[in-house]
Amino acid sequence: MALRWDAASDVAIWIYFLHPPRENFAATLTPDEERVFGEHFGYLQELLQNGTLLLAGPTLGAANTGLCIFVAPDEDTARRIMNNDPTIAQRVVTGELREYRVSLLADPERWNQS
Repeated sequence: MALRWDAASDVAIWIYFLHPPRENFAATLTPDEERVFGEHFGYLQELLQNGTLLLAGPTLGAANTGLCIFVAPDEDTARRIMNNDPTIAQRVVTGELREYRVSLLADPERWNQS
């Protein structure tokens, strides 16, 4: 599968960070936080299925910052997508939005997660 970025496209790439409220967040989730993160996962699955989400996941280690890379036509739409994330909407984490530009991208067929 080859990925192409069309510079004439009417969408931009955006990234939002999910900043947790404490260190070792993933290891210390409360039952309510676990529930919200279940909703978050479902929300991201919907974004992936409709072609909005490109990549998502947490950083590992003591600072479990999450990130979501996605497409949106403008900042208002991008901010709405971020703010609709259940983890942000329910104030479990703090969101930070930035426009993003891919400079280099490996062929996904070469990625190995094992």
